[in-house]
Amino acid sequence: MTAGPDPAPSPPPAPRTPNVLVLACGATFLALLDVTVVNLAVPDLRHDYPDASMADVSWVISLYAVLFAALLAPAGRLSDALGRRRLFTLGVGAFSLFSLACALAPNVPALYVLRALQGAAAGAMIPASLAVVLVDTPPAARARAIGTWSAAGALAAAIGPSVGGVLVDAFGWRSLFLVNVPIGLLLVAGARAIPADAGRGTPPDPVGTVLFGGGVGLAVFGVTEGGDWGWDSPKTLGLLAAGVVLVLLALWRSARHPVPAIEMGLWRIRAFSFANLSAFLYGGVLFTWMLTGVLFLTTVWDYSELKAGLAMSPGAVVASACAVYAGRLVARTGPGPVAAGSLAVIVAGGVWATFGLPADPSFLTFWLPCGTLVAIGMGGVTTALSNAAALSAGLPRFATATGLNQTSRQVGGALGIAVLTALLQDGGAATADDFAVSYGFCTILAAAAAAAALVLVQRRAPATASAPSASAAPSASAVADESA
Repeated sequence: MTAGPDPAPSPPPAPRTPNVLVLACGATFLALLDVTVVNLAVPDLRHDYPDASMADVSWVISLYAVLFAALLAPAGRLSDALGRRRLFTLGVGAFSLFSLACALAPNVPALYVLRALQGAAAGAMIPASLAVVLVDTPPAARARAIGTWSAAGALAAAIGPSVGGVLVDAFGWRSLFLVNVPIGLLLVAGARAIPADAGRGTPPDPVGTVLFGGGVGLAVFGVTEGGDWGWDSPKTLGLLAAGVVLVLLALWRSARHPVPAIEMGLWRIRAFSFANLSAFLYGGVLFTWMLTGVLFLTTVWDYSELKAGLAMSPGAVVASACAVYAGRLVARTGPGPVAAGSLAVIVAGGVWATFGLPADPSFLTFWLPCGTLVAIGMGGVTTALSNAAALSAGLPRFATATGLNQTSRQVGGALGIAVLTALLQDGGAATADDFAVSYGFCTILAAAAAAAALVLVQRRAPATASAPSASAAPSASAVADESA
């Protein structure tokens, strides 16, 4: 019997999409969970360190947001230089290490330093995980994978207060950082599922990165301390001026550097600029609203951290559900109407909170309905603005646009927290009227964000552009530009 022809070689194994997608979603979940979960640590930290003022403790939140924002944009190009698997592993490993160190911090100043380092590691995790989704997912599954990746981050930010309330009540504020460690170690161990890739290209401009992060940090410092020092104090004015100068220098350098820290070409697109202006203002609303709620419930209504977290849980569920629905609505109407309409809903809730905030506990008659109304708006606006930024840039720069949109929101959030501390001065002695002023500040920001979003209404994108084409397979060089 004669031998037949040699069998055809077996096709290469299909990419391990589920494993890779789980890893990417896990990384973005951890990074964005720590944006809001630590809000519940503020009352407990002030109890453990009574000499620390509200402004002092707020830096535990602001430093994370500032470093997170500063590293988001350049880390995409760093992913290209080091390789996405290597940056993913280093980012998640460093995040886990600094989370453990935060849990063991002996005092508030040490916690400042460690939270800044943790924020820097988070800034590397987001673009590395998005690069993994874009490159290591088959083209037919890519659009759905990006949607899942985005949903994981939105869910993390929404449930942060609820998770924080349970952990702080049961184990204290240090548990908020310890919970990251086992999850991070599992992600590091699973990173072997990500196909190895060789680093190539040049790392992003480190000078521009430092200038941008330092400028935002100095501006936040000036706003945070302005209430104590006086707004006309030379120290306050000097910090604010120095912050503005450093940010302008970072932008000037990025416009001329061959591998810039910040992608400047996108800012020439009108729709992209207004989407990010709206995201910046909305970041101030989101961060300030969430922290105001925690402080109000635990001080004026005398809720425990657990009860405060549970009181905010319905809003988290509503926001997550609305974020999913908003994605479908954006596909039909474009992101502009959804963003502007969602922000108008937040304004309505803000007016209610500003003029109807009760000094006595009124969960069913005030907190639940008002919080649900605002949550509906927050779920819609988060999805709409991310889509607006991405669609205005197009597929080749999809992730760059998404990353810069998140950067705008983080910077706005850091400045919002700084303004909140200036308004309250001392959260432990604040009254319902003081918190009403804070909600009024959020309402004004939301109205300004809605005005910026109205520009996007005239920039409707076709429904087919709501996600990268399922058949589009970005090249390695394109992903280097995308993965900020």
